[in-house]
Amino acid sequence: MESVASPQITTLRKTPLNAQHRRLGAKMVNFGGWDMPVEYPSSGGLVAEHKAVRASVGLFDVSHMGDIRIRTGRKLGGALAAVQHLTMNDASRLAIGQAQYSAMLYPRGTFVDDVIVHRLGEDDYLLVINAGTREKDINWVRQNTADFDCVVEDLSDSYTQLAIQGPRAADVLRPLTDANLDAVKNYWFTHGTVCGLAKTLIARTGYTGEDGFEIYIPSDTATSQLVWEQVVKAGSEFGILPCGLGARNTLRLESKMALYEHEISDSINVWEAGLDRYCKMEKGDFVGRAELEKARTRGVTRTLVGLEMVERGIARDGYRCFSQGEAVGYVTSGSPSPTLGKNIALAYVPPALSAIGTAISVEIRSQRCTARVVPTPFYKRIRKTIAS
Repeated sequence: MESVASPQITTLRKTPLNAQHRRLGAKMVNFGGWDMPVEYPSSGGLVAEHKAVRASVGLFDVSHMGDIRIRTGRKLGGALAAVQHLTMNDASRLAIGQAQYSAMLYPRGTFVDDVIVHRLGEDDYLLVINAGTREKDINWVRQNTADFDCVVEDLSDSYTQLAIQGPRAADVLRPLTDANLDAVKNYWFTHGTVCGLAKTLIARTGYTGEDGFEIYIPSDTATSQLVWEQVVKAGSEFGILPCGLGARNTLRLESKMALYEHEISDSINVWEAGLDRYCKMEKGDFVGRAELEKARTRGVTRTLVGLEMVERGIARDGYRCFSQGEAVGYVTSGSPSPTLGKNIALAYVPPALSAIGTAISVEIRSQRCTARVVPTPFYKRIRKTIAS
């Protein structure tokens, strides 16, 4: 998920925790039209934040993400029908309290945005969308549900969303809530009191490749700051660090999680992105299905692979890839990996060059540096039962 800066936006939006980030000395950047912390130099910066999440716990402000509720209209079933029409995964499989990764597609089978669909009730759904595509997504949802018996609500500014991520996330949140966190499985959610706030949505989805929880609290500044401070206090014994979008990016890259306008976009289809496991063609018609069927029959001309640099150099977003002197593709995301101690990247190349071990050159500042195709995800956490 997530999205990139939009250059035409000049007035930056701010989350309710903006002043808190500035008090902590965060380095702020324009991210999707939002004034967001990229790292906190006072706590060690990006690498320290990344390692804190992998080893213990980190705290992210992700209030810039959008939230769209689609609920029943005059009779039951209208909301589900709308969500099924809008998204490529099968929302009919969701139990109340369950979430799924999915995407909204254009008729040509490319991405409007990737989303997480939560089933709140009998015919009641919450779609979590990206920050930089908020307005586009909301308009798309309204336009494409106009013929369905449902109610669409933009709740994006109603919540401050905090992500507590890392193997000690449950230990941090547990003393702050009456919810049974151990009963919340991955990609499920519940409601409970958090820091005295009743009926708080507590989800376990994440965007870091680690265990973690997202809490949705009222978006007023005082409440947001109070909860932030209580989470930090509860996490102090575990070395919790505030984390910016820089660490969020390196964490999701190691775990091969898609970033909008990088691995997925309005010019990349589902098969090329390798997200077919989330696309349920058998569920029936949805926006983009017909063209995806044709594209599947034709086959792909490019596919997403993981690269590890053999020679020195960092393969950055947009750098060209070469094989035997010919340009064959491009890097979608690239960075040093704090966990692996290597320079890694994701890139689109022809399927014939996707085999593990294949040598590919990446053009870095006019020099072509050797990389090799490696298995992905680059990092995968060891799942274990969390002690009660």
